[in-house]
Amino acid sequence: MTVESVQPETPPAVQLREPPRAGGGVPALGHGWKLARDPLAFMSRLRDDGDVVRLKLGPKTVYAVTTPALTGALALSNDFIIAGPLWESLEGLLGKEGVATANGPRHRRQRRTIQPAFRLDAIPAYGPIMEEEAHALIERWKPGETIDCTSESFRVAVRVAARCLLRGEYMDERAERLCVALATVFRGMYRRMVVPLGPLYNLPLPANREFNRALADLHLLVDEIVAERRASGQKPDDLLTALLEAKDDNGEPIGEQEIHDQVVAILTPGSETIASTIMWLLHMLAEHPEHADRVRDEVEAVTGGKPVAFADVRGLRHTNNVVVECIRLRPAVWILTRRAVRDTELGGYRIPSGADIIYSPFAIQRDPRSFERNLEFDPDRWLPDRVKGIPKHAMSPFSVGNRKCPSDHFSMAMLTLITAALATRYRFEQVAGSKGDPRVGITLRPHDLRVRPVAR
Repeated sequence: MTVESVQPETPPAVQLREPPRAGGGVPALGHGWKLARDPLAFMSRLRDDGDVVRLKLGPKTVYAVTTPALTGALALSNDFIIAGPLWESLEGLLGKEGVATANGPRHRRQRRTIQPAFRLDAIPAYGPIMEEEAHALIERWKPGETIDCTSESFRVAVRVAARCLLRGEYMDERAERLCVALATVFRGMYRRMVVPLGPLYNLPLPANREFNRALADLHLLVDEIVAERRASGQKPDDLLTALLEAKDDNGEPIGEQEIHDQVVAILTPGSETIASTIMWLLHMLAEHPEHADRVRDEVEAVTGGKPVAFADVRGLRHTNNVVVECIRLRPAVWILTRRAVRDTELGGYRIPSGADIIYSPFAIQRDPRSFERNLEFDPDRWLPDRVKGIPKHAMSPFSVGNRKCPSDHFSMAMLTLITAALATRYRFEQVAGSKGDPRVGITLRPHDLRVRPVAR
């Protein structure tokens, strides 16, 4: 026998399994009915059915992923792209040419354009604006009055985004328009995602007309912003200037639709998620005054009793942990989808090419297998000696890999500063008629949160 005649043993092929199907589907709508009626509970219960389970949304089979390890693998694998029911429902708002929905070379080019605005060393330049808006927010409120948390949270979120990234003075009136329109649009988009009734959404029904009016106003808002910048002839060093001067892969200026979609991606999802988180932070400060007091004490220790500044943010460890724990329990982005671009596997399960995958950061971040006392608001779980026990990818609010949100440091600095300013000046109480329960749309926010600030 010669060496050449010895054939190496071929390893046995891995036998991929078919994911189990979740129970409780109904004819025609499949699991879409349960996903529409009580989505947070439904997505949280799926972990009991398996690491990967099959759902039916209308006639379509969708795969749900329920473990931190597999959501991390999903986000980091080239076998999956940004697509699926969530992104299809968002196309009317975000378009197909912005960084939020693009894939492949276009997405990489767009990230190169916007990334400089969010570099860690670029963020301190935004500090004075964040400080100004955080303190303006608390100065605008009066002790004992009732605060509409939705409108106030949107106002500060839009003003910071517009002033930092678009250098615009289009503030209060447009923030209010954005707030009203986004509430309607995101609710309608969620219905379209979980109950795909296709042509029925084109009928001239009151809900459809309201949705279309809100969506049109959002796009008009963005057109106004771009038109005003062009008319001004000014080129400040900001993200909007970078977009207006960006080139495509052929060295030509990018198209008007791409500019429009990029501004939409900056102004709308970003403002929606930041505003939703501010609402939840106000809810948490009212529900947990002991942590509000600890934030106040920490701020006074760091600042020496002076008004909190951007430069103080790095020293506000407990305040930062309050923000992180709030995001864990009430993530604005509570559901995400991907699509397989080839036959592949996930956790030993067969995933066919073209299949849509869905997962819930809300469910992942509340999993009792990952978090001790998983439903308890406990900012101290993020202390260095405790955080080591939390599994990788169990807490990834800004995602990972090439789809990681580029504004993560910007957002955390802003949220920490606002939380510090709020807790230092006021204690908060929910007022009669306030509804702090979650209202589920594409994002998660309080239903109708109203609080009363009480001077410290």
